[in-house]
Amino acid sequence: MTDKPPPSARKVAIAACVGATIEWYDFFLYGTAAGLVFNKLFFSDLSGPAAQFASFATFAVGFLARPVGGLLFGHFGDRIGRKQMLLLTLVIMGLGTTLIGLLPSYDTIGVWAPVLLVVLRILQGIGVGGEYGGAVLLAVEYAPKTRRGFFGSFAHIGVPGGLFLASAAFSLAGLLPDDAFLAWGWRICFLVSAVLLAIGAYIRLSVMETPAFAKVRERKEVSSIPFVDLLKQHPRSLLLGMGTRYIEGFTFNLFSVYLLSYVANDLDLPRSYALNGIVVGALIGVILVPIAGGLSDRFGRKPVYRAGTWAALLFAFPAAALVQHGTSVSVFIALAVGVGVLDGVIYGPLAAFWAELFSTRVRYTALGALYQLSGIVASGLTPLIAAWLVSLGGGDLWWLATYNVLIAVMSLLSARALPETLGRDLDETPRVLDGATR
Repeated sequence: MTDKPPPSARKVAIAACVGATIEWYDFFLYGTAAGLVFNKLFFSDLSGPAAQFASFATFAVGFLARPVGGLLFGHFGDRIGRKQMLLLTLVIMGLGTTLIGLLPSYDTIGVWAPVLLVVLRILQGIGVGGEYGGAVLLAVEYAPKTRRGFFGSFAHIGVPGGLFLASAAFSLAGLLPDDAFLAWGWRICFLVSAVLLAIGAYIRLSVMETPAFAKVRERKEVSSIPFVDLLKQHPRSLLLGMGTRYIEGFTFNLFSVYLLSYVANDLDLPRSYALNGIVVGALIGVILVPIAGGLSDRFGRKPVYRAGTWAALLFAFPAAALVQHGTSVSVFIALAVGVGVLDGVIYGPLAAFWAELFSTRVRYTALGALYQLSGIVASGLTPLIAAWLVSLGGGDLWWLATYNVLIAVMSLLSARALPETLGRDLDETPRVLDGATR
């Protein structure tokens, strides 16, 4: 009997994309609901601004839990394998999201409502924290050396893809009368996760372990404590990689989470103004992420990343002006460009870029640590920081735009200090990886 042939790089990339999209759909549902629903249902005993702040605080809790998932599943992903961890994270995420859809409101069970909401948000954070590194490596470690940027970016399609599904689901639910939307419409969006979970699990069961990890296991080079080895072998790449992550996390959560709430609550405009821009922007991102990943296979990871980061810097103040103008067209343009064009170009090359910075035996742990630890501030705290800066500016967005520029500068400097990784062999030794200067 012959052995089953390994799946193609394209099939694996699609499996990584579909699974990641489902998990990010679950995670981003919470961000949309935090801006539109949870302040009214789970913090109804608080005043308007306080309820909004509390709702965003529970959103941030998910990002605090993500490093736990990243390190936990990274550890076992580098010791046992990528595939098993990806199935487990999918189950954890789907369970947490479905239960949020069934959670009674504050008016029904009192303080237990926000407590249980936080617990389930922690489950979401742990699930998506472990998902990220595995999904990226599934695509990158199967990809041909010359197309690693393109195929690796399929795991990153899951972010705009998940946001598109989450925003589209809320846009459809938002067509209901407000009373029906708050009573049960938003819950349907969360309960759909149970169906998506079954689809994602079926697809991921068809994928084998990655060739790169299989080689490490055959050579008996599996790390005993991957996080310790990561800190010994790649401290510089880890810290600078976190710096390159900052502008991406900030841009995505500024436009998809905070400005959604700002338009609906601070400007008192219809939520459709913002949701329409986010839906279209997410769809643009689904298209641009693999294009940017493919361009990084030709021109290098850093040039494509820097182009997107410079665009984010230059668009900071125009975006603030467009949103504050407060028309359906100006808000739509600002959010569609921010979510779709800016984040799409920045995010596209990063899957391959980050994966190529680290050796195979600690790569799952490295990507989890880089993405999730930096994400606490870069992503999770962005709505809270943004709300504080806007209050500091008396309701205007100019302090927030200044913060945007500073973040872009920091990320550009971090990228400048890292080596170009295009064409790098995934089996290169740790000494060469952290010592390279080209």
